[in-house]
Amino acid sequence: MSEPLSGRRRLPRRRAVLAAAGVGLSTALTAALTACSAAGVGTTSQGITLTFSWWGNDDRAARTEQAVQLFEKEHPGVTVRTSNAEFGSYLQKLATQAAGGGIPDVAQLDYRQISQYAAGGTLRPLGEDIGNNTIRTSEMDRPFLRTGTYQGEQYALPMGRGITGYAYDSALYQKAGIPTPQPSWTWQDWANANRKIAALGLKSPDGRPVTGANDGGGNQDVFETWLRSRGKQLYAGQSRLGFTEDDLTAFWTFCDTLRREGAIAAAEDTAQAKSTETSPLGRRLAAADYTWDAPFPGYTALLGDSVHFAPTPSTDGRQGSYFKPSMLLGIGAHSKHPKEAAELVDFLLNDRRAGDILGFTRSTPPNRVIAARVAKTLKGPEREIYQYAQTMEQYGLGAPPTAPPRGDVAINRAFNRTYERVLFGLATPRQAAHELIEEARRELRS
Repeated sequence: MSEPLSGRRRLPRRRAVLAAAGVGLSTALTAALTACSAAGVGTTSQGITLTFSWWGNDDRAARTEQAVQLFEKEHPGVTVRTSNAEFGSYLQKLATQAAGGGIPDVAQLDYRQISQYAAGGTLRPLGEDIGNNTIRTSEMDRPFLRTGTYQGEQYALPMGRGITGYAYDSALYQKAGIPTPQPSWTWQDWANANRKIAALGLKSPDGRPVTGANDGGGNQDVFETWLRSRGKQLYAGQSRLGFTEDDLTAFWTFCDTLRREGAIAAAEDTAQAKSTETSPLGRRLAAADYTWDAPFPGYTALLGDSVHFAPTPSTDGRQGSYFKPSMLLGIGAHSKHPKEAAELVDFLLNDRRAGDILGFTRSTPPNRVIAARVAKTLKGPEREIYQYAQTMEQYGLGAPPTAPPRGDVAINRAFNRTYERVLFGLATPRQAAHELIEEARRELRS
């Protein structure tokens, strides 16, 4: 899973400080930032220096630095040189490093990068490290580990367990007489809810009509959820699509019809949605927005406590959501210190103290024991998304797929670009679906 655009914003500094203070970390985190930055400049007398890079906001960075400092204390003679960046620039830099001969010793990876880097010889297989227990996986769900595999071999391990849902304004839902969404509600229920919101005739702060939700037609994640609820998959392996032109036409027709009715956001508002603040929900132009659990607290910080997290719609009760890695950890294939790199990966994923420090900054920790331990400290929207995940797990979700094929990055971009032609009336849903299918097949063959 990639963190969506709405998840790439920096949380307000006040929120980051409050989150840290809530577990007694505020002063320690500041000290850790200084200490770790200084330590990362040189090497130890034994000459073991690891590089570790990730993306994320200020709170995630501060907590990660403190966890790294603890690892260095527990492993005398090992220094970790860290780097952190915004999501987009981070992925670009990592791609440049991969093309130039190697990524850092330990790198945070996006779900869509696994197959690309594993196939290109950039990532080190982790089977040996897992087999000899240098990296422990016994407290992680085995099906979830599949998300970091390529051609049956483990190349990365989830660092967070995320799930999708809808951030929605419960006050508007109540005003429209819409029941609280349950895991069994359907896509038709969702469509009718959007129509009811639009029928209220409310106006946004800039005087424009309030609709039911953002238009998710250009979001491949929404389509995958819709597709899986119908018993299909996005991919049928590393070289084939798992859906047909008819499937995509039906989905895009569904979205296009709702937009033309005024039930979901207008084309220009969807095109401008690059962050939580610029989304139709963030601008109070809509009552709901499809999003991931990790960035959900950003909506409550912006819009208030009436915003809650609802399940994605189902098809006749069959849920299309599944637990996806919010991000993963991998080891560079050319690392000079693979043993120490594996020890750092294990420490970040399984050490109880590291778990307390990192908390839910990367979504729910994949280690079940740590997740339950840290969940006791959660409050407000963070606790709501943890309980949401528990509810969805109990309801029943399909197993996650393996990492998507290496062409998925380009296909994901094409998906959004092609739907924009539908958004602005330049193509019918059928024409656009045909174009996307043809381009996707070319990418998968290359």
